[in-house]
Amino acid sequence: MRAQIVALVASLLVTSHVCALDIEGVKLPEKASVGGSDLVLNGAGVRKRAIFKLYVGSLYLPARAGSAADVLAKAPRRIQLNLLRNLSSDQLIGALMDGLKQNLSAAEMQAITVQTGELAAIMKSFGEAKEGSVVALDFVGNATTISLEGTPRGSVEGAAFNDALTRIWIGEHPVQADLKKAMLGGA
Repeated sequence: MRAQIVALVASLLVTSHVCALDIEGVKLPEKASVGGSDLVLNGAGVRKRAIFKLYVGSLYLPARAGSAADVLAKAPRRIQLNLLRNLSSDQLIGALMDGLKQNLSAAEMQAITVQTGELAAIMKSFGEAKEGSVVALDFVGNATTISLEGTPRGSVEGAAFNDALTRIWIGEHPVQADLKKAMLGGA
């Protein structure tokens, strides 16, 4: 009997690590592999606009972090968007550009003009991203790789660009305050 209880507890522990969070029916794994490194789920939450739930945003890092400065000091990292509704590439691009403008000065925006153009071109290749699709923004080395459904669609060079992109969600003027808090692990 004792062996059965131990086996049951062990299986529950293994199961709990497979899916760290379930948000809006999106099951987020505890870990992700990015650039050959295992990353841990730092936190996740729902991005809403008006009455619409747009996506579950999650942040994966080499080790947990509770502040924007700590996140920006860690690499590799992943920001993952699990879409809760269909979004056109124009909607995705517009939202990202708005988030960049909220968190960057005019000079900082100017410094990444080429990279934002590259990002827009990559996102345009998505066409319409369907409900249930997964968009990943992986920062490894000195580049951000943008993937749809696990397939890399392109890369944008530059650590400054990735830091700017990351600040959309965890910067001083995040796209949504409660999403920032959730992605920072509730800190």
